[in-house]
Amino acid sequence: MAEFKKVEVDRQKIKTAIKAGIPLSLTTYTIPHEMEIYMDDILRVFLEELNQMQMCEQLTYCLNELMTNAKKANTKRVYFKTKNLEITEKSDYEIGMKTFKKEMLEELEYYLGLQKKAGLYVRVSLQYRDRKIKIEVRNNSEITIFEDKRVRDRLSRAKECSSIEDAFSQVLDDSEGAGLGLVILILMLQKIGFTGENFQAICENGETIMRIILPLSENEQAQMNFISEEFANAIDELPQFPENITAINRLLNDPDSRISDIAMRISNDVALTAELLKTVNSAAFALPFQCRSVYDAVKFVGIHGIRNLLFSIGAIQSFGKFDDERFNIWEHSYQVAFYSFNIARNYFATKKNIIEDSYICGLLHDMGKIVFESSHPEFIARIKKNCETKNIPDQIFERLLAGVSHAEIGALIAEKWNFPDVIAKSIRFHHTPDLAETEAKDLSAVVCLADLMAHYHAGEISFLQIDNSILDSFKFTNEMMFKKISDKLYSAFKES
Repeated sequence: MAEFKKVEVDRQKIKTAIKAGIPLSLTTYTIPHEMEIYMDDILRVFLEELNQMQMCEQLTYCLNELMTNAKKANTKRVYFKTKNLEITEKSDYEIGMKTFKKEMLEELEYYLGLQKKAGLYVRVSLQYRDRKIKIEVRNNSEITIFEDKRVRDRLSRAKECSSIEDAFSQVLDDSEGAGLGLVILILMLQKIGFTGENFQAICENGETIMRIILPLSENEQAQMNFISEEFANAIDELPQFPENITAINRLLNDPDSRISDIAMRISNDVALTAELLKTVNSAAFALPFQCRSVYDAVKFVGIHGIRNLLFSIGAIQSFGKFDDERFNIWEHSYQVAFYSFNIARNYFATKKNIIEDSYICGLLHDMGKIVFESSHPEFIARIKKNCETKNIPDQIFERLLAGVSHAEIGALIAEKWNFPDVIAKSIRFHHTPDLAETEAKDLSAVVCLADLMAHYHAGEISFLQIDNSILDSFKFTNEMMFKKISDKLYSAFKES
C-alpha cells in the first residue's frame, strides 16, 4: 500500500461505516505528521457522529500513543537487524536497547526507510459495533517475551497511579519511553470513566494488537433503547401485509393443497402473476428455459421458494411507490439479493434451505431503512418531541433516524408480518453474523458478504474494512480474490 498522502476527511464514509458496523481502517509504514493529523480528524468526526465528543481529547492521546508505540516496535526490528542482534534473545535484547533510543532518534529517517522497505506496517482502525467503540492499532512485528513483560508491568503499575505525577515518579524509565505512555493511557481511560480492563494487548497471527473497547454509557444505552422502541411502534402504523398474498401463504401452508390449486390462486391476481414470473425468469434463478406459467414456476421453484418470492413481492407492495431515496435502497437490495443467491449456491451447494432463503433475505436485509423513509413527518416530529421531554440529545435521535438501528427495526417488521424466523434473524444479524444463533448464522453471513461486496464495488468501503472472520468463512485470503468474485457478480447482476 502506498504511503499516506493527506486527504480531506470523508464524513459520509464515516457515517456509512458507523451504520454498517464496519471499521474505518488505514495502513501506513512510517506515520508521517500529516497522517497523525488526519487520524486525529477522523477520530474527531467519528466521535462527533456518535455524540461522544466528551472523550475526544483523551482518546486522541490514546490513539497517538498506540500508533507511536507500534511504529517504534517496527523501527526496533530493523535497528536490531542492522546491528546483527536477535531481538528474541535476552542478552541481545539488553545490548540493543542500550543504544536504540539514542541512535534511532539520530537517524530516524534512515530506520523509517528500512522498515518501509521491510514491509513493516501500522494499521489503525476505528469501529462502532454492538453499541461499543473499538480503537485498534496493529503492527506486523510480533511482541517479544521481554516487551510483553514490560507492557504487563506498566499496566500493573498503572493501577497504583492516580495522577500524572504518580506516573512520572513510579514509571519514568529512559530505556523505553513507551512505559510511561501506557500508564498515562490508562489514566486517560480512567478520566472518562473506564479502567485498564478496557485495554487489551495481544499477539495474533504475527501481529501485535493494541485494542481499546468502550461501551456506551448506561444513560446513552437507555436513551437509544427508548428511541428504538418508539420507532418500533411505527410498525403498527405501516400498511398491513397484502391480504391476497397472506391468503396464498395460508394455502401454501396447507399440506393438503395441490400445486394446481396454488397456481390457480396466484393466477387470479394479474399483477402478482406478472411480478412472480418476472422474478422467476430473472438471471438470479438462471432457469434453463423461459417460464411462462405460474404452474411451471411453482413446480420448478417449489413451495418454499414460491413462499419466499411472495413475501418479497408483498413487502415491496406494502411500502408503496418509490421516491428517489427508496428507489436507491431497493436497487441496492436487489443487487444484494442476486449476490446472496449466487454466493449461497456456490458456498452452500448441499444446504437447500440456505439457497432457497438467500434471495429473499438479501432482498429484505435493509427493510428497516424503509421504515425511516416511509414514516410520516408527523410521526417523526412526535418521536422527536418525546425525546425532548426525556432530554435526549438531538445527535442520538439523528443517529438512529439515519438508520443505525435499521437491522433491528427490519427484523421487527418481518416478525410482525409473520415471516419465517430464519428470515427475521438474517435481517437482524446481517451486519453481525457472529452474533446470530446457529440456524441463522450461515444465512446471515451470506447476506453480510453480499452486502459488503455491493458496498465494496461501489467504492463505499475498502477491503481492509471487511471483518477477517467473514473473509475466513468464505476462504478469501487476499483482496485480489475478493475483487475478482465481486466484479464477476456485479457483471452478472448488470446483465440480468
